[in-house]
Amino acid sequence: MTLRPAHALLIALVALVAPRPATAAPAASEPCRAVEAQGETFTVCTIDLRRERLRLFWLQPDGRPYGSLGTLAEAQGQRLDFAMNAGMYDKDQAPVGLYVEGGREMKRVSTADGPGNFHLKPNGVFWVKGERAGVLDTAHYLRARIRPDYATQSGPMLVIDGQIHPKISADGPSQKIRNGVGVTEDGHVALFAISERPVTFGAFARLFKDDLGCRNALFLDGTVSSLHAPNLGRTDISRPLGPLVGSEPR
Repeated sequence: MTLRPAHALLIALVALVAPRPATAAPAASEPCRAVEAQGETFTVCTIDLRRERLRLFWLQPDGRPYGSLGTLAEAQGQRLDFAMNAGMYDKDQAPVGLYVEGGREMKRVSTADGPGNFHLKPNGVFWVKGERAGVLDTAHYLRARIRPDYATQSGPMLVIDGQIHPKISADGPSQKIRNGVGVTEDGHVALFAISERPVTFGAFARLFKDDLGCRNALFLDGTVSSLHAPNLGRTDISRPLGPLVGSEPR
C-alpha cells in the first residue's frame, strides 16, 4: 500500500510524541576491582576527585577514634563508597606523623629518625586539596608549602619520581598484606591498592610503578591493611585502626 504524503506526515508526528522506553538508571559507583599483577592478586580502588569527595577521618564527634571501617561506614551511611586505613599510628590510634583534616593540622609533620617502616626514609605525605591529590616525599612536601584540605604522613615511599625507593629490594624476605596509594600525573585520580595475600615490598612497589603507572606512591601500612568496598560487598575487620580515608559522591 502506498501512503499519501499527509498520512506519512501524521505517522511521523505520532512517532515523535509517542512514549519511549525508560532508560536504565546510571550504574552505582564501583570504584574497586580485582587486578592481577606481579604474579599476585590486588584490589585497586580508583577515585576520581572530580566526581568523588575524598576525605580523611580519625576522631568521632565524641573525641574517640573511629577505629574501624565498620564504625566509619555506619557513621557515614550508604554514601560512603570506599574506605581504607590511611597511615601509621601509635598505641593510642593517633597518627605518627602529619595529619590534616578539614584544613586543620591535628598532628605536625615528623622528620625524626627511628625504627620501622615509617622511618625508612624517604617517607612521604598523601594530600588532598579540592579536586586534586598528590604524593610527595616529606622533604619535597615541606618545600612545596602546600596547604591541603587533608593530608596523612606514612612511610616508606614506594615510588619516587618514577623510581622505586632505593632501600626496597626487588623481592625481600618480608611478606605481608599491604596497602598504599598513588596518583595520576594530573592529580585528579587517586589509586588505592591492597594485596589479597602477603606480598613483598618489591612486588607492591612494582604494582604502582609498572602496572598502575604512578610516578609517586606511598606505603600506608601492612598487616592491619583493610578495605571497605560496598561494590564488592566487603568491609574488612582488623585490630583497632588510626587514620582512615574514604570517599563519597560529590
